[in-house]
Amino acid sequence: MKIVIAGGTGQVGTVLARAFQADGHEVVILSRKASDKLPWRVVEWDAKTLGDWTGEFEGADVVINLAGRIVNCRYNDENRREIMDSRVNSTRAVGEAILKAKNPPQTWLQSSTATIYAHRYDAPNDELTGIIGGDECKIGTAG
Repeated sequence: MKIVIAGGTGQVGTVLARAFQADGHEVVILSRKASDKLPWRVVEWDAKTLGDWTGEFEGADVVINLAGRIVNCRYNDENRREIMDSRVNSTRAVGEAILKAKNPPQTWLQSSTATIYAHRYDAPNDELTGIIGGDECKIGTAG
């Protein structure tokens, strides 16, 4: 199978790419920075606009979109907007590329990271004692 992973140079994408390649699949990573140092092919894209990278979708079996700005930051207005825009823009670009493909992938998996925990300084958040967040993650709210 040919598997295209958008935003695949992060932790999850790297694990998936390694496993797929070990199983004998062709792996193509879409990344904002081209690289010849990885054991799979990396194709440059801006995660916003259609370009030459869309050709990778022709005949691909699976597209996995993991693209998005890192969430390890302060959730100020600018960072929240960038986090949201990066996910919306990349999803829109992937969807448009699939629609334009003559032989589109049969499967599209969409995933994105975002913290579910409240932004706090008084204690760590974890699976056992963490407090689930709310309004502090929404664009335009104080927090």
